Amino acid sequence: MIEDKLKRIMSKILKINASDINADSSPDNIDTWDSLMHMNLVLSLEQNFSVSFDDEEIIQLLSYEIILATLDEKL
Repeated sequence: MIEDKLKRIMSKILKINASDINADSSPDNIDTWDSLMHMNLVLSLEQNFSVSFDDEEIIQLLSYEIILATLDEKL
């Protein structure tokens, strides 16, 4: 459930197909994932999952796998 919702959000923000998102998805292999899109993604995650991330977490949210694990801890 969280996985599907996360993929939909990432797909929308990063303008990629949800089916292209996997555990290794990161700014290293998604061209549209720059610093501005990262902040848009963080804000969207906070709104859609009703969570908040501190500065340290925001810096570390640099892959689908890490984002999913962080959300699992918070939910």
